[in-house]
Amino acid sequence: MLKSEFIERFQHIATIPHAPDFPLRHKGKPAAVLIPIVMRDELQVLFTKRATHLKHHAGQVSFPGGRWETSDESLIHTALRETEEEIGITSEKIEILGQLPKFRTISRYEVSPIIGFVEPDFEFQIDPNEVDDLFEVPLSFLMNMDNFHIHWVVRSDTAQPVFFVPWQQELIWGATAAFLHTLGSHINKY
Repeated sequence: MLKSEFIERFQHIATIPHAPDFPLRHKGKPAAVLIPIVMRDELQVLFTKRATHLKHHAGQVSFPGGRWETSDESLIHTALRETEEEIGITSEKIEILGQLPKFRTISRYEVSPIIGFVEPDFEFQIDPNEVDDLFEVPLSFLMNMDNFHIHWVVRSDTAQPVFFVPWQQELIWGATAAFLHTLGSHINKY
């Protein structure tokens, strides 16, 4: 998929569907992640593997991001700041396209997934306190809904989907996979 085709499909008039998320009793803590799409000959999505020593979500595949801080001008700023802190890619290398609907997590966050195109000549600097590794997956693979698996979990008498996308030796799941499923469902409407 080319950048121009992705933009055309993303920006079509249809409303982006809201993925089933975790029903919070109170407003979630604001947070943002960047869905970094690297502009190679074939568009690639960049993922992080969280450090294995972390207290929460250790070793999981994720997007760079984190909680909103009072010094952040916006949730887009949060996603860009966290991306630079975690993997060293500066905002000058990122072109923001838009965002997906907010997603509430079981850890009581309300996450804004921000979509950005990343210039392929970026230099990364991994913060070992937060990230163990980086890897890329072709966007076309992630936009193919046949590559997703759903496991249903019952919480408080309500069935909740948990999305999974296997890629080589990695398993992309949870909120990260839900963001991709939402994006793929929207892109494939066109």
